[in-house]
Amino acid sequence: MPDEPLTLMTVHAHPDDETIGTGGVMAAAIDAGRRVVLATCTDGALGEIVIADRDTPEEHRRLAATRVLELEAAMAELGVTEWENLGYRDSDMMGRAGNLDPRSFWQADMDEAIGRLVWLVRRYRPHVITTYNDFGGYGHPDHIRTHLVAVGAWQRSGDPAWYPQQLADGGLEPWAPLKLYEQAIPASVRSAMRDRLRELGRTWGEPPEGATDEERAEFEVRMARMLIPDEQITTKVDVGPYLDRKFAALLRHATQMSTDHPFLVFGVEGWREFWPFEAFVLREARVETAIPETDLFAGIA
Repeated sequence: MPDEPLTLMTVHAHPDDETIGTGGVMAAAIDAGRRVVLATCTDGALGEIVIADRDTPEEHRRLAATRVLELEAAMAELGVTEWENLGYRDSDMMGRAGNLDPRSFWQADMDEAIGRLVWLVRRYRPHVITTYNDFGGYGHPDHIRTHLVAVGAWQRSGDPAWYPQQLADGGLEPWAPLKLYEQAIPASVRSAMRDRLRELGRTWGEPPEGATDEERAEFEVRMARMLIPDEQITTKVDVGPYLDRKFAALLRHATQMSTDHPFLVFGVEGWREFWPFEAFVLREARVETAIPETDLFAGIA
């Protein structure tokens, strides 16, 4: 595309989500000379704190500020220098008090929230956007909202009839990104992780011990929405060369991640064995595409 740096925008719910789902493609894009912009929707203020001696009321009160610093450190590991926040408060998990907070993303006016992301799309002019599926990856309210806002911005950012004040007052122009992806965990990864964790006496992707038949059935329905059948994956990007940086970036989110986390307990070498890629489903495109893909920018550059 003439005169426009090839740009990837990843749209995420909380600080740390970007590294878990797209840290590899972000680092790879930077190394390929492409521009990477992160848009985070909330402050992550209601996240857990995995460090026992820091899991205190005082630490939770300042968690949003802590997570800003963690994000800065993680982005330095990945080589990303541009990131923005839509300014919403963490909504916590479904059914909790955080959902009712008028500052929360879950309570946000959708037109306004989409408008905030449209402003960023028009400012940074990404060719590719990544986000979550309509289940938000795992059902978190902020992830579900993030999906809706990202899809809304994809649909509206190129149309001057939407948010015309951004064009009149902000000096921006309409911009229509070319590809929209939903990040995905292939079902085969669940099987590989589950087997390896069993060897370590750990579990992930399994119903809790003692679950009733009904609870097991509900769990499997949930997992079916979280995981994508391998044959539905359209795009797998090899991030093996970037796993060291991704792992280091994850650990920079120190209040949220530790080497004991199910995703990290194997170390980098474990990731290289069964998850050396990041997977996506191409939701929409405004360019010709050929599936399967190995590059988010396929068909553009």
